[in-house]
Amino acid sequence: MDKPLYALAEFFSKPPGFYVMLAAALVCALLTSATLGTYIISISAMCLTGVVLIQNYRDTSAMQAKLNEIIVALDAARNEVVGLEHASPAAIDAELKDIENRASAASSREVQGG
Repeated sequence: MDKPLYALAEFFSKPPGFYVMLAAALVCALLTSATLGTYIISISAMCLTGVVLIQNYRDTSAMQAKLNEIIVALDAARNEVVGLEHASPAAIDAELKDIENRASAASSREVQGG
């Protein structure tokens, strides 16, 4: 159930999805009967939402790329978590639990050894 929603969210957060949304808004505006001011306000709100979604996608992609670069550059980091955001929610939860367990074990060893 989540995969189609994630795919739709990803599609609409990129420029082609924004253009589809804009075209759908124009078609809806032409098919309904309302005042011109209502059309202008509605389409402007959709455009603004689309711009925010596109910018958020770009910012998130840039941040993710930089984090992946840092993880790969660090020798002590576990490189298998690079790209984890593309995994299924269950796989992400399992990986996060594994990371938490390893961190707990490492801190326990440090307390006992220190």
